[in-house]
Amino acid sequence: MAIFVDENTKVIYQGLTGSQGRFYGLLNRDYGTKVVAGTNPRKAGTDVEGIPVFATVGEAVEATGATASCIFIPAPGVRDAVIEAAEGGVKFIVCITEGVPAHDEAWFYNKLRRDFPDVRLLGPNCPGIISPGKCNIGITAGHIAKPPAPGEKAVGIVSRSGTLTYQALYELKLNDIAVSTCVGIGGDPVPGTSFIDCLEAFEADPDTHAVMMFGEIGGSAEEEAAEFIKSKMTKPVVSYIAGVTAPPGKKMGHAGAIVSGGKGTAQAKMDALRDAGAKVGLNPTEASQLMVEVVRNL
Repeated sequence: MAIFVDENTKVIYQGLTGSQGRFYGLLNRDYGTKVVAGTNPRKAGTDVEGIPVFATVGEAVEATGATASCIFIPAPGVRDAVIEAAEGGVKFIVCITEGVPAHDEAWFYNKLRRDFPDVRLLGPNCPGIISPGKCNIGITAGHIAKPPAPGEKAVGIVSRSGTLTYQALYELKLNDIAVSTCVGIGGDPVPGTSFIDCLEAFEADPDTHAVMMFGEIGGSAEEEAAEFIKSKMTKPVVSYIAGVTAPPGKKMGHAGAIVSGGKGTAQAKMDALRDAGAKVGLNPTEASQLMVEVVRNL
């Protein structure tokens, strides 16, 4: 199995006719993902290498039965694109776009929770999601992820950092370890999907046997995840927290990666995770090696 997406997931690319949407939409289709439609109100009725383009998400859903969308819309249009996807009938929205205003994120996060509680948003500012061998939505390179063979132990990955997501996938592959699903939740202050959402899904997935969680400085998401791990997780968790040397008050790459008022430090997050029973690596490679040991002992 996998979490959130699998080989049956049909995906609409909002922004398929743009350069980035086209590149990754076709790349994901070549991987085996069911990319069934794109949207662009000015190019409805055309196609992108055989993928039909519709004016709206609603029309695309009606014609194709799609249940997921991937947003490659520039930041100023993301707010409208997210709501269009939800109103159009999509149940899983992946927003790759970075630079979305925080007040827009807060607005559509709360609107989705209030008016579309059955819709899950991943991102914004995330690499997307890959269930290796089944479905790849977003910008993750499919060839760096090892699909699980029948009966093989598999690891679930959840990360705030896209780059560290790729490193974890590749290092596990080098050690012949399969991945059930890898979820990049993004590094913005208001993510649509949290660590806990993913941990809960991995805990319930019978084909995920252990979990890697990559966090970073800023906010309290990792400490909240540690509480969940301590009270609810039965599967082993390995973690790494980026930003140990980050100076207080300086934003480090991601909009949410900032330590302020003595809160959100890497050390506090590492301490909370260790206290919860997770194994914590001091760098990404060490975390991967810890996971290799975990899988070998499963």
